[in-house]
Amino acid sequence: MATEKENQNKETKSNMRGELHFDYKNVVLLEEYINPHARILSRRRTQLSARKQRELATAIKRARFMALMPYSAR
Repeated sequence: MATEKENQNKETKSNMRGELHFDYKNVVLLEEYINPHARILSRRRTQLSARKQRELATAIKRARFMALMPYSAR
């Protein structure tokens, strides 16, 4: 189990890249966070905070609704 000191030094993906902003129109960025079967990757894989993961999921769902991204990859 990680200690508190190790958790403080752990950088999330949003910290490494600067502040991420997820917009449903930015399909190129959103495609980085889905797998080949068009499923949203987990927080553990994306290394995003809980808030950013929720924003990501909402943006992907909006892009799917607007037919900018597929619901499934067949």
